[in-house]
Amino acid sequence: MTNQGPRARASRVGQGSEHDHRSPLSIHDMTVAYDRKPVLWDVDLDVPAGQLVCIVGPNGAGKSTLLKACLDLVPKVSGDIRFWGKGISRQRGKVAYVPQRESVDWDFPVNALDVVAMGTYGKLGWFKPVGTKQRKAAREALDRVGLQDLMDRQISQLSGGQQQRVFLARALVQNPDLYLMDEPFASVDASTEQAILDVMRQLREAGRTVVCVHHDLQTVRESFDWVVMLNMRVVAAGPVEEIFTIENLKRTYGGRLTLLDQAAMALGRAHQAGERV
Repeated sequence: MTNQGPRARASRVGQGSEHDHRSPLSIHDMTVAYDRKPVLWDVDLDVPAGQLVCIVGPNGAGKSTLLKACLDLVPKVSGDIRFWGKGISRQRGKVAYVPQRESVDWDFPVNALDVVAMGTYGKLGWFKPVGTKQRKAAREALDRVGLQDLMDRQISQLSGGQQQRVFLARALVQNPDLYLMDEPFASVDASTEQAILDVMRQLREAGRTVVCVHHDLQTVRESFDWVVMLNMRVVAAGPVEEIFTIENLKRTYGGRLTLLDQAAMALGRAHQAGERV
């Protein structure tokens, strides 16, 4: 895959380096603990602009927690988070969050269009009714994810993949510059995965940045530009073609890196080498 934005440097972890105020997301020495047990430890990272960025690591590595801590959805023990050099309270309108589908109560009596229209509340204001302009934007967002025909359907009646697309549409209608997505490809069918990936690529072409918690190591090379390899700490971060190596994967996953994963990545490297010949 060819990077669409400027080539990003690998993050200098743990060196106390000054962070770039132009970075959509800068994390400085962030530690998060649950019941005094560290989940993330001294995370230090600058995310490059205009890239598709994935966060990979074993179960319990703190991937979802990292996104939530950046958004102040879970408390931090220490650390400083900046979005374009400013705190989240000053930049919330420029950031959209797509949570894990399993974390949502899908029995709430609301249809798909209403859910997407909720994405306009931040700019519209909580006490103002959703108007024609906002509903038109919500319909257009549903159309981008291929669900305009289902906009009147109750969300509880949608399939898992359709529910995931609804949440992506809710993020799209916010028109942010940075998207934080928590496992958007989890438990979806192939057509939904492709639809989500197509939208992500369109966002990159428009200069937006996407940071995505990802679990499928076999699709990292073909789908993302930049990778963060996390296991409580940032093991490595930078352009996929430089950082996503068997050596770094072993450092990240330890003995939990399967032979299937290693074989798939070796085939991926061979395929890319063939394309360059």
